[in-house]
Amino acid sequence: MPGFGDILQKAVYLGVGLASYAGEKAGSKLTELRTEAQKLADELVKRGEMSTEEARRFVEDMVQQAQQQPPVESAREEKPAEPRRIEIISEEEEVSAKETKETGGVDKLREQVQNLQDELRRLKRD
Repeated sequence: MPGFGDILQKAVYLGVGLASYAGEKAGSKLTELRTEAQKLADELVKRGEMSTEEARRFVEDMVQQAQQQPPVESAREEKPAEPRRIEIISEEEEVSAKETKETGGVDKLREQVQNLQDELRRLKRD
């Protein structure tokens, strides 16, 4: 059975390993960002939309902003208490709702219901 010292040592090694891994990932992402920003800046210089000095500053600013921003994963952790509700309204329902709002179409709706009931009665007889 491992002693408390062994468990503590393993926990420390795990923490150091995770920190090292996170550092390597951040470094590789930063290098990737620098490469992509440099490609974009080179393209803008090639088109004549940016001078070489502006391109150099652009790349440095992008890398600096990336280093200062909090990780994106923290935004993912904030989940709403419940899913967002989505209401699907067909065009017919939308037009009907619009007519009701615009013209006070209660009478119009009653007339439509009456016509539908009459049509249903007629169909039942046939």
